[in-house]
Amino acid sequence: MKTIAFIPVRGGSKSIPKKNIKALNGEPLVYWVMSALQATQEVDEIILATDSDEIEKIVSLFNFSKTKIFRRSNENAGDTSTTESVIFEYIAQSSHNDNDVFILVQATSPLTESKHFSEALQLYIKNKYDSLLTCVRDYSFFWNEDGTSKNYDYRDRPRRQEFKGQLMENGAFYISTVGNIKQSKNRLSGKIGIYEMPEYTSIEIDEPEDFLIVEQLMKRFI
Repeated sequence: MKTIAFIPVRGGSKSIPKKNIKALNGEPLVYWVMSALQATQEVDEIILATDSDEIEKIVSLFNFSKTKIFRRSNENAGDTSTTESVIFEYIAQSSHNDNDVFILVQATSPLTESKHFSEALQLYIKNKYDSLLTCVRDYSFFWNEDGTSKNYDYRDRPRRQEFKGQLMENGAFYISTVGNIKQSKNRLSGKIGIYEMPEYTSIEIDEPEDFLIVEQLMKRFI
């Protein structure tokens, strides 16, 4: 059984041109999750799925021994292409076993560290989950449009220390097996586990100002 980390990165981006290779604290954005995966003992291969010659060239300069490049098709690299579509494309062309562990990793979550991958994989295997996703705990108070409170009693407002909040998907990474993905046609299926990450990892790089926020968080937490 092998453990494969799969990172889909395309050359185009409407919100931030060349987002995946834009500098973040002195390194291209995609470098950060690749570096964390390279340092994760449980990960055997890092598959960088891209349609871009420029991204491929830059990634090759990292000299990460686990990295392999998968050239995704133009059809699965457009603005409307889904992440699942490029996963299916890769799996269909690979020779992986159904039992191989498959980690979908988002380059836009550069605050993900090696310890997060290791701990999540250990949790996944220990509890015999079919799939697993990462979440952060959100302590916000939510309301319905009809003026009723959704997740707390406003007449007895809890203190943060007493409020459990709720789990929010942060999109950092997802764990499954090749076989489960082929059968369910989805990154998640069956008995789903949750790996809770630190609250600061809720930030994903989607807009230009996110780079500024994440740079400060990196200086503080990484």
